[in-house]
Amino acid sequence: MLRNSDRSWGALARLLHWTLAALVFAQMALGWAAASWRLSPMKLDLFVWHKSAGMLILALTIVRLGWRLANPVPALPGGMPRWERRAARASHAALYLLAFMMPLSGWVVSSAAGVPFRLFWLLAVPAIAAPDKAVADAAASVHLALFVVLSLLLCVHVGAALRHHYLQHSDVLSRMLSGRGVVE
Repeated sequence: MLRNSDRSWGALARLLHWTLAALVFAQMALGWAAASWRLSPMKLDLFVWHKSAGMLILALTIVRLGWRLANPVPALPGGMPRWERRAARASHAALYLLAFMMPLSGWVVSSAAGVPFRLFWLLAVPAIAAPDKAVADAAASVHLALFVVLSLLLCVHVGAALRHHYLQHSDVLSRMLSGRGVVE
């Protein structure tokens, strides 16, 4: 089933979720490696991969958000306390916001630093800020702070999914893995 239902995630929602999850984790490793690597052609290549993956994450997040708005969202498990429902909605909103803000802040860093780049070495990406060292430094600080927040939020997200699956025996994780929930 391609589309979501009120009970389960559709194939496209699951594909976008897991593709973005893999890209975000790869992106975190690429960013860390690129920032840590000594100045060399490899460092420059790592940054091209990092920036390109960031633009891909931004594009896929737009697609995913559009798909989510056009489809029903499966209901949360029955019996979830009100605070937990609110926390789930807030954390998902924060993940979407971070999936926009991280690539945009990185794009500002590149632009303000006067470092042009080509998406996967092919397509020139236009600057979205004029060269300005103070702006580049501020955007880099924001980018790092967003990385820390995203890292913490991903730990909470994964932990909550595992808690629902292993401790509460709800279908939250299984319906994102297979699209089928378990009967509660």
